[in-house]
Amino acid sequence: MKHDRIARFEPGDVVDHLLFGYRGVVCDVDPTCRQSDEWYAKVARSRPPKDRPWYLVLPDGAGHTTYVAERNLERAADPTQVRHPLIDTVFRSFDGAKYHLRQKVH
Repeated sequence: MKHDRIARFEPGDVVDHLLFGYRGVVCDVDPTCRQSDEWYAKVARSRPPKDRPWYLVLPDGAGHTTYVAERNLERAADPTQVRHPLIDTVFRSFDGAKYHLRQKVH
């Protein structure tokens, strides 16, 4: 069965991680998982589908990035601003619900 690879989220969307309970903002989207099989085996313990969209996320209140499978994300219940040191580098503005990219990442 072929999956529809249209991403549910786009850069600038504020999201909640369903398994780990953090908020963040999407800064990039991959149509499929681009990490190695070794990375997937070690990190993706819930075994989300590799052939669906994956997202680079800036977690609120953190200094690192995360790479998250689509099935582990939902639109944030509280789409307020995210605190992350890369926000001003990646995004030019926040309109109260969504961030707007400075430039395309890819």
